[in-house]
Amino acid sequence: MSDGRVYRRLAAIVAVDVAGYSRLMGADEEGTLRRFQECRRELVNPKICEHRGRIVKTTGDGMLVEFGSVIDADRCAVEVQRGMIDREAEWDDDRRIRFRVGINLGDIIVEDEDIFGDGVNIAARLEALADPGGLCISGTVHDQISDRLGFPFRDMGEQIVKNIMRPVRAYQMSAATVAATPPVATALATPGPTDGREETKAAPRLSVVVLPLANLSADPQQEYFVDAITDDVISGCRGSKGAL
Repeated sequence: MSDGRVYRRLAAIVAVDVAGYSRLMGADEEGTLRRFQECRRELVNPKICEHRGRIVKTTGDGMLVEFGSVIDADRCAVEVQRGMIDREAEWDDDRRIRFRVGINLGDIIVEDEDIFGDGVNIAARLEALADPGGLCISGTVHDQISDRLGFPFRDMGEQIVKNIMRPVRAYQMSAATVAATPPVATALATPGPTDGREETKAAPRLSVVVLPLANLSADPQQEYFVDAITDDVISGCRGSKGAL
């Protein structure tokens, strides 16, 4: 249950949507929806988790994601876009699912786990400027990652975007540039095509080694006593679930 708190924090915000989603749905509604859900389940969500992101909200054809690190946000976005190229390679060009991604770093308002403010709005406007299969980032993001990640972005200059009072410096990474990055490996987030249940692994067999106890007293009559204790320990272990 929410505590109703409202506060601010700095965050990297990633806005994602599917380019031409209405057209794709019109051509094949059920097939497009199924493929989109598979992309999210098998690629997008695992990558967000891998890079420590948080899905704030989802829409019919997109999502808003928050990251604590702009480096993590950019790496995640590039890897998702690269993974989509491989996933959709078998489809004709006009049938492929392609994401557009916008990334901004800014101060946000947090209320009931939702996020608001210019930082969020700029990310959404940058996403609209991105090419299908590519990314568009703000100048603030570019300043943080340019010397660390080495991804090539083209300077788009100052952009006037809707409902943002000041121009936004934007940088673009095209789909062709994304395609030139190394392929990515993704661990599926769902069970394999067996019975839908996770495999249960048996607990490892445990072993106990019992060394003969030593008689530390000067009384040789105590030898029988330490031998008896050693035998009792061994017998107890054999009767348990472990093994000697």
